[in-house]
Amino acid sequence: MTRSLTVWGALATAALLTGTAGCANTTAANPVPAGAVQSAEAEALALGRRVADWQLAHMSDFSYVATFRGSTEDPTDWIQAAFFIGLTEFADATKESRYAEALISHGRAHQWSYGERPRHADEDAIGQVWVWAAARADGSERAARLAPTLSRFAPVLAAPSDVSMVFTEEGKERSCQVRWCWSDALFMAPPLWAETTRLTDDPRYLDHMDREYRATVDALFDREEGLFYRDSRFLTRRGETGAKIFWSRGNGWTYSGLARVIDRLPEGDPRRAYYVDLYQAMTAAVLRTQGADGYWPVSLLEPGGPPETSGTGFFVHGLAWGLNRGLLTEAKAGPAVRRGWAAMERAVQPDGRLGWVQQVGYAPDRVSQSDTQLYGVGALLLAAGEVSRLSR
Repeated sequence: MTRSLTVWGALATAALLTGTAGCANTTAANPVPAGAVQSAEAEALALGRRVADWQLAHMSDFSYVATFRGSTEDPTDWIQAAFFIGLTEFADATKESRYAEALISHGRAHQWSYGERPRHADEDAIGQVWVWAAARADGSERAARLAPTLSRFAPVLAAPSDVSMVFTEEGKERSCQVRWCWSDALFMAPPLWAETTRLTDDPRYLDHMDREYRATVDALFDREEGLFYRDSRFLTRRGETGAKIFWSRGNGWTYSGLARVIDRLPEGDPRRAYYVDLYQAMTAAVLRTQGADGYWPVSLLEPGGPPETSGTGFFVHGLAWGLNRGLLTEAKAGPAVRRGWAAMERAVQPDGRLGWVQQVGYAPDRVSQSDTQLYGVGALLLAAGEVSRLSR
């Protein structure tokens, strides 16, 4: 793509390789050093490999996880699912069989199964890995990999829920969570539903996704700000500065997931414009809220604070995805992608461990350099795959 020269330009050997973010004004007028484009692609994949390999080597002992260790150890829950979703995209980007084999081995070990909550989006998330694997098999093997997903979805299609989208304080599991009543859910479930239609040619899965997605937008999207409230509890809450509370990772989940949904919509589908318009509205807010250091703050309308890599990784993924699909221009989004990717690089330790990942939560919270989690790694791998494609 000719776009690659303007996306990376001279920054391929400056910000990407050294972690500086001060080259945001690079233009095509600056000469591109010989090999810089190839170097940018190689470095993006090299960083992704280092992080993916560290994480794969640490899947049997999560003593380094500060909170929610039990949930982290669950091989089909959303925390591990987010990592493996990122790994599917990274496997496709690298075309290295060892990553695909790790994913398929994980599915076989757990028989392509789901957790115990039949309609909960967090339990749906691992299905994105299962359908990725199903798409890479034929005949009876494809059917076997897909069967648990179809069985899971059958009762939902037979009796869709119309419960209120109000997120109550009633306990750990809220009644509204049989629907997508929190922003994280838009990463966890919709790409799976859309992909199931692609694999089966059955439009009911995509129809259901569209119905429920729009309900979540109507309930949680602030059209003035172009951002999502994490859930209905935040509609009237305000932060310490009096600003509306828009959680970075909550919006990162949504923005990255939205890109994955659009990729799975059939060509010519009249509903596509709705999702592209939403993506463009969010993009304006994402670009507006990035910090000068390349990270996005944990509360998007309250600048400052420590670095945070899970939200940042998801935003870099979504922006780079838009550049690769021609929905964004280099002038509009290229500098933000470069700053964000350089920021992610700075957060990776020499051994490949990603730091500055806010721990499991539902709102902006503290974060430290030593904090890491699987979903942060998944976000980086999603970003690495798209960033590497910018130089092709």
